[in-house]
Amino acid sequence: MPTIEKLSIALPTEMASIVRQAVDAGEYSSQSEVVRDALRDWTYKRNLRAQGLQELRRAWLEAVADASDGEDPAPILDALEHKYVDAGSSVGTAPKAGQAALPFSEPPAAQPKRLT
Repeated sequence: MPTIEKLSIALPTEMASIVRQAVDAGEYSSQSEVVRDALRDWTYKRNLRAQGLQELRRAWLEAVADASDGEDPAPILDALEHKYVDAGSSVGTAPKAGQAALPFSEPPAAQPKRLT
């Protein structure tokens, strides 16, 4: 079992209520478990973003080094948009029309602009 370190965190009232409700509903056995699950999800999303940036940097360097006339960018941009829109649906994006926003008052993280 990994070493456990006790931390004290401060949450806005709305977030603290969400944590308590998850425990009260039996979704989690403790408030710590809720926070650990949220941190695992956050870590996964950060890693996913980092991998996407690495892939983008690699493709950019490859394109800069390519002396050919190039290709039609439309299919490539469509594929990238599809990939990142799909990934974004699980990576802290703003809710879509008809979808409920999270019930706490902190602003959402800045989102990348969608390719058109």
